[in-house]
Amino acid sequence: MNWMLRLKTLGPGLLFAGAAVGVSHLVYSTKAGALYGFGLLWLVLLANFFKYPFFEFGPRYTAATGESLLKGYQRIGTWVLALFIAVTLLTMFTIQAAVTIVTASLATYLFGAISTNVMLWVLLLLLLCALMLIIGRYQLLDNLMKFIIVSLTILTFVTVLMALNNHASPLIWQPCFPTDAIGLTFVIAFMGWMPAPLDLSVWHSLWVIEKQKKEATSSGVSEATEVSVERLAKTLFDFRVGYWGTTFLAIFFLALGALVMFESGEQFSAKGAVFAQQLIELYTQTLGPQSGLFVGLAAFITMFSTTITCLDALPRAMAKAHFLIHHKTRNDSDPAEKLVDVPKMYYFGWMMVLIVGSLIILNVFMVNMSSFLKIATILSFLTTPFFAIVNYILVTRFVPVAFQPSKKLRLLSALGLVYLLVFCCIYLTHLYYA
Repeated sequence: MNWMLRLKTLGPGLLFAGAAVGVSHLVYSTKAGALYGFGLLWLVLLANFFKYPFFEFGPRYTAATGESLLKGYQRIGTWVLALFIAVTLLTMFTIQAAVTIVTASLATYLFGAISTNVMLWVLLLLLLCALMLIIGRYQLLDNLMKFIIVSLTILTFVTVLMALNNHASPLIWQPCFPTDAIGLTFVIAFMGWMPAPLDLSVWHSLWVIEKQKKEATSSGVSEATEVSVERLAKTLFDFRVGYWGTTFLAIFFLALGALVMFESGEQFSAKGAVFAQQLIELYTQTLGPQSGLFVGLAAFITMFSTTITCLDALPRAMAKAHFLIHHKTRNDSDPAEKLVDVPKMYYFGWMMVLIVGSLIILNVFMVNMSSFLKIATILSFLTTPFFAIVNYILVTRFVPVAFQPSKKLRLLSALGLVYLLVFCCIYLTHLYYA
């Protein structure tokens, strides 16, 4: 397949990028640069490198089998699917609330003439995203994300160039690792969503299924579900564009924090609206008033893309898991059965539950955004080993040999699992002795 055709068929990978590039990049990557300069750049690269195989296993499994990771979890055992539901219930409201409050905080700064009430913006954003998803569903999300990710990349890159042009002092690249209580907590939270929570691999597999349904509409079910090397290559290309794109954007945001904020003496507020104002104004003070539009738009586009993709993916995942728990397909070996739609009431019902739950969570934690974000990200990090292990089992036991990961990728998976477990143990030990 030629490069132009591949670029035209990008979809789930960009949705992955839209969901991943959010709190981990705008908040934590920028804070990492502001607090430690380029000292934690190695950690960004390490997290993206060692988490890579577990994210890749999602699209690999779906491209090779024609079914989502959730169906794969059911194949391992219904208890695995039930555990996924339990883990998601523990994290879904904090994830959605975290990304929405940051988006709303930016909206109050950019569009404060309309309203400065952060909770009103939270409600408006959730309703707007829900309406867009209900009307357009996957097709609208797919098209919208292509525009958002391209715009975000251009705006962020331009802002980095402006920061480099205005940075007079020498760049310091000395790696560091904070061992104090506050620093270690920040690092674990930072890693929790770098580049994203690992349950995003499930979301990605569901978006790949939606892409297959779209292809099936025009080419027929049998062709759309036929396992082939070409389809796997196309799916993995799409994923890698999105995944490594998020890595570069994380580096860009860390660079912005290091170039603009490091050793500035500015202290970030724990309140969302104040944080958003500090973030943008510190850039404009250093780079000039003309940069405000670039920074503000890049920040808002970043978080809006994450808000809408999470609001689609979390209900989609819970709807599919709910459906699988209560219904079994008539014939798992029939390709047509793999594209069976989950009734819309499941998706819309879980979307409503997510919106209401997120609003409740935010009303409880509204006082301190910083503590709330730490809870959300640490929960995501501590559940990562579960998703890593079951994803590895799926692609090594339930995928045809020709489509299984290479020996090098399996080795990277083993090293990645060690990396995840070691840092989980470090954090839990820190909590025990704190």
